[in-house]
Amino acid sequence: MTTTETYRGVWPVAPTPFLDNGALDLEGMRRVLDCMIDQGVDGLCILANYSEQFLLADEERETLTRLCLEHLDGRVPAIVTCSHFSTGIVVERVQQAKALGAAMVMLMPPYHGALLKGTEEQTFDQFARAAEVGLPIMVQDAPLAGVHLSVPFLARMAKELGPVSYFKIEMPGTADKLRALIRAGGSSIIGPFDGEEAITLMADLDAGATGTMSSALLPDLIKPVVQAHAAGNRDEAARQYERILPLINYENRQCGLRACKTVMKEGGVITSDHVRHPLTPLPPETRQGLLELARAMDPIALRWGR
Repeated sequence: MTTTETYRGVWPVAPTPFLDNGALDLEGMRRVLDCMIDQGVDGLCILANYSEQFLLADEERETLTRLCLEHLDGRVPAIVTCSHFSTGIVVERVQQAKALGAAMVMLMPPYHGALLKGTEEQTFDQFARAAEVGLPIMVQDAPLAGVHLSVPFLARMAKELGPVSYFKIEMPGTADKLRALIRAGGSSIIGPFDGEEAITLMADLDAGATGTMSSALLPDLIKPVVQAHAAGNRDEAARQYERILPLINYENRQCGLRACKTVMKEGGVITSDHVRHPLTPLPPETRQGLLELARAMDPIALRWGR
């Protein structure tokens, strides 16, 4: 993949499958990636928050980075999440991602817990050092970090740090922030994306988003929305989005990252929907509600392995 290529479309987050005993399911990881390719994704992201990256040991993370990028073998471009409070660790992760063939990396601003947060200049310096590696960088602007990234600051990074050209905005008022960022950053904003399972996708596409990072639950059903909107057929995009919004809403509001694993287990993609403690399994009633909605929508993940 060249760094001059413009990435857009649907780039979901790959879940990290575990066995029932909590060990990594490496064969399941390969099946997840193959399923996502069959979902028609434009690219995908590994080791993100929806991949339970905060529950992985360093050695597991390295194993998964290598396995995923080698198994993908360039079939679709991949983003590797490399966030960490330590700038040195961030740079090492970005270097490894580049060496293994990643198309891009995603970074949150430096934070650790509720009170240890990088200032704007510390954040800028961390991104500047990561940018020296030479891969495109997607800034993840999400509530989890608890760090305020203003539009002027994001536009400054885009203008002064060439590789910092993609932005995943998933804050309250995402559409307004995307619109303001595109206006402030101009041609330096190459990839304005939304996230949060595409729960505000139509508003964000209207605001100028050219990509979305959902989960791997239903990217095959989200892609027609993005394609129709990009082709100028907003009415068709809205019709497609209205049909799938109940499932997106249920995932986002009731299940979180567990939804994709539950559907992929039901669909034979993976053998277990285990999540690592302190996360807990879906309550039976919630699981039933999720699967009822999913069966009505018939996403590929629900039948891929059957």
